[in-house]
Amino acid sequence: MNLARDIAETLLSIEAVKVKTNPPFTWASGIKSPIYCDNRKLISYPDGRKKVVEGFKQLIREKNIQFDVIGGTATAAIPWASFLAYDLNVPMIYIRPEKKDHGSGKQVEGELKEGKRVLIVEDLISTGGSSLKAVDALRHEACDVLGMAAIFSYEFPNAKQNFSNANCKLITLSNYSSLIDFALETGFISQNDVQTLRSWREAPESWGK
Repeated sequence: MNLARDIAETLLSIEAVKVKTNPPFTWASGIKSPIYCDNRKLISYPDGRKKVVEGFKQLIREKNIQFDVIGGTATAAIPWASFLAYDLNVPMIYIRPEKKDHGSGKQVEGELKEGKRVLIVEDLISTGGSSLKAVDALRHEACDVLGMAAIFSYEFPNAKQNFSNANCKLITLSNYSSLIDFALETGFISQNDVQTLRSWREAPESWGK
């Protein structure tokens, strides 16, 4: 089994993925969705945690990514950046969505010096908008952002374009296509579900309206 399918199987086995069309889920962005992927559940499963960390290490080896610091996006990716940084014995930072409006006013927490090579860890990619704020914050600190490694991507067309526009490489452990294929093979979803899920992925902003 390849990495993408293995992680998809893990997400399904712990019921981190839910499918619902009537009514659909509503994301914080306002998008109506027939599917919801809650990667936060993974931190409660030691076997799942290990698979994700080992998966990140595998991608880092395969892509030959040479970095100085691991950065996690707040809040969902902080545990994953912590697990990975501890396992690899490298420094870690985390990046807030916005600068603090009190205290030191920092957006990047931890010690980070100019010129350091940073690999950002993210739990999930939808449009990429919030994730790319972390890239901007680190570049503002005069760091070399090598790219972003995420557990899962919905593979939205505009996400691919957004990362391209930001000149930021994105690698993921698993993705929407692998998840849907495996869910269909194992009976988690039906063929009718697949049609709905694929049409939603092509135009999530207008789906269900």
